[in-house]
Amino acid sequence: MDVMLTEQQRLWREQVAAFARQHVLPEVEAMEQGQFPRTLIAKMGKQGFLGLPIPAVYQGLEADFTTYIIAIHELSKVSATIGVIVSVHTSVVTMPILAFGTTEQKESYVPLLASGQKLGAFCLTEPTAGSDASSIQLRAEQVDEHYILNGTKIFITSGGEAELYLVFAVTDPASAKKNISAFIVEKDTPGFTIGKDEKKMGLHGSKTVTLHFDGVRIPKEQLLGAEGEGFRMAMSSLNAGRIGIAAQSLGIAEAALTEAVTYLKQHPAGLETTIRLGDLAAKLEAAKLLVYQAAAYKEANRPVTKEASMAKLFASRTAVEISTEVIHLLGMDGYTNRYHAERYFRDAKICEIYEGTSEIQRLVICKQLI
Repeated sequence: MDVMLTEQQRLWREQVAAFARQHVLPEVEAMEQGQFPRTLIAKMGKQGFLGLPIPAVYQGLEADFTTYIIAIHELSKVSATIGVIVSVHTSVVTMPILAFGTTEQKESYVPLLASGQKLGAFCLTEPTAGSDASSIQLRAEQVDEHYILNGTKIFITSGGEAELYLVFAVTDPASAKKNISAFIVEKDTPGFTIGKDEKKMGLHGSKTVTLHFDGVRIPKEQLLGAEGEGFRMAMSSLNAGRIGIAAQSLGIAEAALTEAVTYLKQHPAGLETTIRLGDLAAKLEAAKLLVYQAAAYKEANRPVTKEASMAKLFASRTAVEISTEVIHLLGMDGYTNRYHAERYFRDAKICEIYEGTSEIQRLVICKQLI
């Protein structure tokens, strides 16, 4: 894959990989015990990793989108938890505010997000609206110079830990899909409370919570973009988000394959077992090509809906397949926590679910083809 990267991008890859080894790896065990990596996030903020693709005027590093995807890929090799925190914070919170926000909104929030002073969360999923985002029920009613939000969001990454929430709500129940709007909600707003913290199969250091909005009153200036544009903004943001999750999938898959190679060098196996690595390595390279192609399209401002869905579909499936196969290759050792294989296995599956299930990705691809 080096042939696809510039010298500057390769240098960024080395810098992020070194940071991951030095700072992220020592925190993996604590994250596995459920500790949210607040100190680590602060370190990443100081390094600029939470504002890689953000313009310098907003305290970002002004790197290209491919460099940002490289960072998620490298971080996820060491910790998929860190990979998803960075991806959600940047792809579907900071970048939408940068793209759709007013001058005042961008100046108020983007520098704080890009520097890591505030962490962001994306709030779309609801109890009755998972894959079909147009079915959300959370209501935003305009009263004088404010909006009043009532309803519930579920499975919110970094919920409770984030200081800033990008919340999607219905502003006209009669035509929900055309009248979903986006709002910037700060954590300390009265009526906004944190609910259940899910106990998950993987990504143990990442918080996934329920959020309750009970008469949350926010100024109309917290509306992001125009009223009724929320659905379009959500779908646009998810294109970048899906490439980020595809990069997270790559990190998991590559780490799992590396563990298998290292193990089999130390524990020689039969030819039939060893050559299975060939298929896995080929699939990993195919996934890389799709992910970095999608990143290149995004960077060039080309239409990327189909490419983002293809990258997420294939990379997430590859992560699940490789991490599953590696357990078999390591045998009982792979099933124990003496090795990281079981963590890669647990972390991989969610990549086929969040930011659009594999079924949704196939549907998106079909719509783009026909």
